[in-house]
Amino acid sequence: MPLYQPYKLSYRTFTEFEPFFIELEDAAGKRAFSDAHVSPGSSSETREGAWKYCQDRLQELKDVDIDESKIKLLSRLEESKVATTLIMTALEALQGSQWLQIEKDIHQELIVPINATDEPGIEKELHLLLEEGFTTFKVKVGKDVDADIARTNTILRLLADRATIRLDANRAYCKEDAIRFSHGIEYAGADLFEQPCDSDAWNDNAAVARESPIPLMLDEPICSLADIERAAGIPNVGYCKLKLKRFGSLDALAAGIQSVHDHGMLAVLGDGLGSEINNWMEAAVAARLIRTKGEFNGFLKHVDRLFLNSLSCQKGKIHLKAGYFPQLDKEAVDRLTIDKYDIEY
Repeated sequence: MPLYQPYKLSYRTFTEFEPFFIELEDAAGKRAFSDAHVSPGSSSETREGAWKYCQDRLQELKDVDIDESKIKLLSRLEESKVATTLIMTALEALQGSQWLQIEKDIHQELIVPINATDEPGIEKELHLLLEEGFTTFKVKVGKDVDADIARTNTILRLLADRATIRLDANRAYCKEDAIRFSHGIEYAGADLFEQPCDSDAWNDNAAVARESPIPLMLDEPICSLADIERAAGIPNVGYCKLKLKRFGSLDALAAGIQSVHDHGMLAVLGDGLGSEINNWMEAAVAARLIRTKGEFNGFLKHVDRLFLNSLSCQKGKIHLKAGYFPQLDKEAVDRLTIDKYDIEY
């Protein structure tokens, strides 16, 4: 799925998304679908491993009913979180999960990234995004501390309190650089500092949290209720970032969001690398549970739409009408598919 423009992270620049897509059909002809994106460099999961995992698990589910299939799948979640979530959410959709039911009109604010690096480009991009109604922006950092400080201060200066930003290092800083970066921000308007150090470096992230004048949000390490409880014990960690593809199911994601709030933090939801399908599922859950602006904005980055009744984004918000349910654009899916595996039971 080609992108409108390159999406630059500290560990990789994406020019396209390559999600895994699954469609299920039951004996009565009812269909359901889901997708999930393995992001190389984000975790130990690989696209090759996830592709094989999906085929192996689907073969094992022959002659097993849906509820038992879900139990079997979740028992192997740690082997491939993204691939497990892919199959699980399709099964939940086939069963008519309550989390995908839009019961009333919803209007959810989204955040979007700032991609420009020089001041004229930043000023132009901010002007366009503010005109479109966005009021919070994601600023990717983590490559060069001094350059990151300068660019962040430029963005905040140009915003002049008209909007806020979220800073995201994508695990790229060492402890010392992360602390230096956080102390280099001269202007108000940074809501949070996301995942400064590596996923497994809990002590380093805790040290940054103690020193940072900006509240921290943990992202990649947050995959379970135990992770949320551990994050809650770190002073100045005010947010946990959750993504559907790491939690295994819609039900587990909802439980995770509730746990974040029960522990006195705020949950932020959304995968900026997600497609229209993944973002629809996250938006549906967010409509019931989330109190912060959404990061399920990947569908704004890719050129092709996967729904005949596409997700609507106007004035910086996703708008979903009561009763909305996506209609898959089969032509688009077939046109974009690069490999396919069919199985009949």
